[in-house]
Amino acid sequence: MRYFLRKLGFFLGTLWAVVTLNFMIPRLQPGDPAELMVRRLQGKDSQLDTAQVEAMRSMLGAPDGSLWTQYWAYLADLLRGDFGVSYTYYPFSVAEVIGQAIWWTVGLVVVTQIISFVVGIVLGAYAAWRRNSKLDTTITLGSTFLGTLQPFWIALVLLYVFGYTLGWFPTSGGYSASTPGLNMFFIEEVLSHSTLPAVALLIVTPIGWILGMRNTMIMNLGEDYIRLAKAKGLPDRTVALRYAARNALLPSVTGFALALGSVLGGTILVETVFDYPGLGRLMGEAVSNKDYPLLQTLMLLTTTGVLIANLIADLLYGVLDPRARRAEG
Repeated sequence: MRYFLRKLGFFLGTLWAVVTLNFMIPRLQPGDPAELMVRRLQGKDSQLDTAQVEAMRSMLGAPDGSLWTQYWAYLADLLRGDFGVSYTYYPFSVAEVIGQAIWWTVGLVVVTQIISFVVGIVLGAYAAWRRNSKLDTTITLGSTFLGTLQPFWIALVLLYVFGYTLGWFPTSGGYSASTPGLNMFFIEEVLSHSTLPAVALLIVTPIGWILGMRNTMIMNLGEDYIRLAKAKGLPDRTVALRYAARNALLPSVTGFALALGSVLGGTILVETVFDYPGLGRLMGEAVSNKDYPLLQTLMLLTTTGVLIANLIADLLYGVLDPRARRAEG
């Protein structure tokens, strides 16, 4: 019990620090979003009217008062679920904008992360069990080579070959002109638009799981309990799966939880290349447009998601491996 309470205390303390930093960082950025929007409406070379800037700041609901007052108002707004109005998509609120984009990112990144984890763990375990074989060499060298490639470069190649040259898949967006709904035509459009972004992620995402699982399992294969299992005459399949792979999988649990937690951050480069309507593209737009309410909400979602995933991984690790609880005690 002490182990779990300690992990929960660390989570709450880190969450408070994240919320405080998320409040401070946007306010330390140079520039005024209200001035930026006024210049965008009037033109860059026009004379800036301070009255219009004040009116725009009031319309956007820009915070005023001392920093301490703003901080408590910010915490109160968070408890109410009020994240403000998006400067980029005014007059829509940040919650509405994120609510429309989050399912695109979750559908794309969660599916690719799960597939990548399963494929990476299986290939890494098999390569470790057949270490120094031709298959192990092929998997290891292939993963190392693909690891040197950037995801956005792979996305550009896929877009050029299968989108523009062959015309097999759409080149941008999440769907075409059809009305969204639970019908086969719309589902087919969503799948066709998400195929290239998913392939771009699936090419590079499993690499970390493959190499990590292989190296950890090779270390476990040299342990005494593996030699004891072999001395007992257990089948190779049992030794590989129930002993070596099971223990080698434990460190990957934390990594997989963190990967799922970071889903809320989206994949900025891949989503931007394919103009995919997810959270990654939203974050890029928020940065370029100085949309502080949208940017700090996306940052808060991402960091909170990672913290929650890390907490779940720590609690799950304590259940799966009793040694962690005993070490904590």
